[in-house]
Amino acid sequence: MNTVIKSKTRKYNILFIHILLWGVFFVLPNFFIDRDVLFRWDRFVRSLPTMLGFMVVFYINYFYLIDKFLFKGKKKEFLFINLLIIALVVFLINLGNNFCVELYPNMQRFRRGKTPPSPWLFIIRNSTSLMLMSALSVALKMSTRWFVLENERKEMEKAIAEAELQNLKNQISPHFLLNTLNNIYALIEFNPAKAQSSLLDLSKMLRHLLYENNKLFVPLHQEVDFIKNYFHLMQIRMSENVQLKTEIDVKENSMTPISPLIFISLIENAFKHGISGNNLSFINISLSELPEGKVKFVSRNSYFPKTKSDKSGSGIGLELVRKRLDLLYPNRYTWNANIEDNIYTTELIIDTNNNQYEAQLLDN
Repeated sequence: MNTVIKSKTRKYNILFIHILLWGVFFVLPNFFIDRDVLFRWDRFVRSLPTMLGFMVVFYINYFYLIDKFLFKGKKKEFLFINLLIIALVVFLINLGNNFCVELYPNMQRFRRGKTPPSPWLFIIRNSTSLMLMSALSVALKMSTRWFVLENERKEMEKAIAEAELQNLKNQISPHFLLNTLNNIYALIEFNPAKAQSSLLDLSKMLRHLLYENNKLFVPLHQEVDFIKNYFHLMQIRMSENVQLKTEIDVKENSMTPISPLIFISLIENAFKHGISGNNLSFINISLSELPEGKVKFVSRNSYFPKTKSDKSGSGIGLELVRKRLDLLYPNRYTWNANIEDNIYTTELIIDTNNNQYEAQLLDN
């Protein structure tokens, strides 16, 4: 529907430009030629042959010759046909002017007492003017074509970006679900009660994935609820040698639009590489909403890198996060990560202001 509206708006804009063009060229001058009379019909009628000749040359080029020849690289044919048309129109303008002189005999074509100019002067003047009208037609047609192509290019880029975003999210959801199901599978064997509790948390998370993940953006408070369920799910199976500290500083009903699952891959990465079965481990995660419309995520965890043989350490989640950030927040996010003293730290700050997709959150 937006495409139809944009198409109609474009047509109305082009129509307005054409009306304005002919108004400036042919109507307004009649109000300023004679100081004593605001508008004279006889003078206007006398200008009609020239006006109609200009419009004929303009629109033959605009609707036919430019598309048929110029845009197809046939420049010589385009120029030759234009010269023929201009010669014919000059002849017709001259006939029209003679008819108007007969219609308004008191309307002199030159001042009294002066020698009438050579007919060749009118021919050269009208030919030059018609050539300028042909050039003006080309300029307006090329400008219109450029704007149309530019709008189509932007629409195509937007469609490709949205399709790629959806594809990336579809890859993230199975990736996250696979890790979670593996955790529950391990839990079932030694604690069925906790496994049931984990399944309840998982059902809440799946509800978020099914009903919210198809949107480009969700309210921040919904994403926070999803993260809290994930923490609860992970805490159930964590051993005592793991210390988990979380700090959420977000308004309870925050409507700040955020891309769904943008933080969960970072949190998964912290659990994946920050926990050891034998050594003391820690994970510290904070998520805060800053006053200037930015959302800040910080994660610090002990670092136990996976071996190449460990398929769960493929790193696909972080790669997808980077692609989504580039598509949704170009030049509006900072993401830094470093490893120091066997401690992995990652900090992501997203500027949610001036988001071109924010309207979708309200529509859906």
